[in-house]
Amino acid sequence: MKFFNYLFYLLKHKWFVMIECFKYGLVWRGLIHDMSKFKLSEFTSYMNYFYGTYDDKVALSGGVGVYTAWRNKVRTSREDKFNLAWLKHQKVNKHHWQWWILEKDDGGSCVLPMETKYVKEMICDWVGAGRARGKKSPKNDKYDETRRWYLSRKNKMRFHKKTRTMVEYLLGLH
Repeated sequence: MKFFNYLFYLLKHKWFVMIECFKYGLVWRGLIHDMSKFKLSEFTSYMNYFYGTYDDKVALSGGVGVYTAWRNKVRTSREDKFNLAWLKHQKVNKHHWQWWILEKDDGGSCVLPMETKYVKEMICDWVGAGRARGKKSPKNDKYDETRRWYLSRKNKMRFHKKTRTMVEYLLGLH
């Protein structure tokens, strides 16, 4: 069942992102958006993390019996697999701002400007994720929920100055 639950969410997300990308004229980006999530390494990790089995949920919640003893091992394993899948996803999909951060050997980092098409796809991704989760804007403004989401995380996202200006312009914040 978790397979179909995650598959349904993923297809719904892709549908909403595709609709938004088409509005920007990003037909190809809309069609291929998040295709890496269908790779076994990403799909199963996301599926198990978001739609885990009953046994996983009992263990993760500190359940009783045999699962309690293995709680930390189950949590670490599932979270590590998800985190690795999320890292891979970010590093093969340029519509994630994390793709544009170069970690240097000296411990520093350099934030590069995102290409316009990927900034637009990122905004479409945010809108699509909200719509796939059933988030609706009370103001009948499709970007209202996305703007609120962005503003709540803005200071944690590392953007090049040009990229941040474009993101905020596209969200109607300027």
